[in-house]
Amino acid sequence: MKKYQFLSFRTADIGDYLKVFACTAVMAQPIMALVMDIKQPTHTQDFFGFLYNLIKYTAPAFIFGILYTTIRTYDLKKHFSYRKYFRSNWSNLFVPTIWWTSIYLLEMPWEQQVNKYYNFPTFCWQFINGNAAPHLWYNTMMLQFIILMPLFWAISRYVGTNTKRGIIIAIATFILYFTWLWFYDTYVFHGIHQNDWYLLDRVFISFFIYGVYGVLAWQLRDYVNAFLTNFWWLLSIIFIICFIWTNIELQGFGHPINFNNAPYYKPSMTLYSLAVIALIAAFCLHQVKKNSQTSLKVFHFLAIYAYRAYLSNVFWNQLIWRGLNMSFHAHYHPFLTFFGTWIFTWCLSFASAYLLHLCWSWIKENKLSRISFLFN
Repeated sequence: MKKYQFLSFRTADIGDYLKVFACTAVMAQPIMALVMDIKQPTHTQDFFGFLYNLIKYTAPAFIFGILYTTIRTYDLKKHFSYRKYFRSNWSNLFVPTIWWTSIYLLEMPWEQQVNKYYNFPTFCWQFINGNAAPHLWYNTMMLQFIILMPLFWAISRYVGTNTKRGIIIAIATFILYFTWLWFYDTYVFHGIHQNDWYLLDRVFISFFIYGVYGVLAWQLRDYVNAFLTNFWWLLSIIFIICFIWTNIELQGFGHPINFNNAPYYKPSMTLYSLAVIALIAAFCLHQVKKNSQTSLKVFHFLAIYAYRAYLSNVFWNQLIWRGLNMSFHAHYHPFLTFFGTWIFTWCLSFASAYLLHLCWSWIKENKLSRISFLFN
């Protein structure tokens, strides 16, 4: 396998594009929920139902992108050190997660999901289970993939450039994952364990297929990239079919539209997410082939801060929503209110992520320089 088919692939990769698309789309989901909390007419509910399904690829795209970029990075280094990897992710992922989870629980306790904390043990439970805010369930799930990265590195070493092994892993993963979907749909999604097993939605196995396929997309990149480039039209057809499928399912529950009836854990949404991931990857490869340096640099820059922007997005949409009394505007202008809040949230989330990074870097540099001065 070639390291890079085009030199511009060094500027940004498929993982960068997936992270930026996913981060941008996921910020819209809690805002849509806020708009829908206000009683809306049927046609407005239908519009937001279609839009919700359209952007319901975000968590799978994040996981695929993280695994793709991580495996690519360490594959090119020819070495994977779990200690160094965990140390770098401790500051980049775990520390921001701890800070923002604390902020949501202490400063915005109304954002808690399912239950509320009332003492220290319940506070700790809310802290780790992802219920501190509507979007933090993803953190609980994603951090499991960080911890399990040696497993995915082992898969990448096993496959190598062996197409036969890659196909076997892909098929086995597909069968196991769809067996899991059957189990979840039968017993959890509107099943007998809907209320007591709901935390299964943030166990790593619920997104395992996207991690494995992210690994395979890099290991078998010559074949995968050629397929994405030559058959994007077929992927577009699959995308349209799956999008219609997901909307038929959601509409089947009737009105009022309930976003909880459009989970990730369905065959329709799994195939839809994979189709969207493939199309975004094809778009990235097109940009790489054209050597669109401006676009590649922008996506790479945004990808660096995507996770931290994601962590803060609910904080900012709450300040905008409550501070500007957007619930009043949503009653009369739901679409304008939604798109306006979405744009402002996106800008504030990425700006704050970048500024906090600069501040933290300055603090670390000055702290290290002072320590060095004391010892000299």
